[in-house]
Amino acid sequence: MTTTAVPARPTGGGAGWWLADSWTMTRRELARWARQPARVAIGLTFPVMMLVMFAYFIGGGMRVAGGGDYKEFLVPGMLVLTMAFGLEGTMTAITQDLNKGVIDRFRSMPMAPSAVLVGRSLADMLESVVSVLIVIGAGLAIGWRWHGSFAAALGAVGLLLLLRFAMLWCGIWLGLIVGRPELIMAVQILVWPVAFSSSAFASPEFMPGWLGAIAEWNPMTASATAVRDLFGNPGVAGASWAAQHAHLLAVAWPLLLLAIAFPLAAARFRGLSR
Repeated sequence: MTTTAVPARPTGGGAGWWLADSWTMTRRELARWARQPARVAIGLTFPVMMLVMFAYFIGGGMRVAGGGDYKEFLVPGMLVLTMAFGLEGTMTAITQDLNKGVIDRFRSMPMAPSAVLVGRSLADMLESVVSVLIVIGAGLAIGWRWHGSFAAALGAVGLLLLLRFAMLWCGIWLGLIVGRPELIMAVQILVWPVAFSSSAFASPEFMPGWLGAIAEWNPMTASATAVRDLFGNPGVAGASWAAQHAHLLAVAWPLLLLAIAFPLAAARFRGLSR
């Protein structure tokens, strides 16, 4: 009996094949949304619950540097934190595929190897866009408003998604390194100290001196300050270099993280079969 072999693609495959493979892997990741609606719903509503809790239960005792409404200070900070939430979903999906041999099967097929990670990242970014829109809608519902132009608001969303893209590739790299789903929570816990040592909820001016200095140089603080400025909301009135150059750092920090995590993730992925 004769068998028909699947024709191998030429080396390099061409951009068309790469795009087709990447979109196929993206649709595979999006199909998980339909199979796991509870996980998706929790991931999308968790930032909203945090926003409501801080706005109504804790926000009454919070101060804003230079004055202003705490809700307008809070919403941009929560948008930045939303970019850090849910990374465990990306890491868990990768480790599950590793342990089930799914990635090995994909690597043995006539497809672009990078499409596996590209598909995962594209699906995650689509989910991030939905998360940003939901938090913005929740912010409008509790009384938050932006006071800048529509173009500035789009710039703020762009900075948020840039931060998410960088953190996503950090998550992909860590998922490939950890390799076991049960260890993901331990890694995710590390996000919380970084998140709460930023200006997402409070101005560094009201923190102890050493903690305020750490918060001012936190990548999330740079993004939060720049986003607040673009939305026309009250921000951090610090005199440090980091506070005065928040827009520059809001771009530089994610690019630096991406420059570190992307090649490390790619190298780790290439070395899985060795």
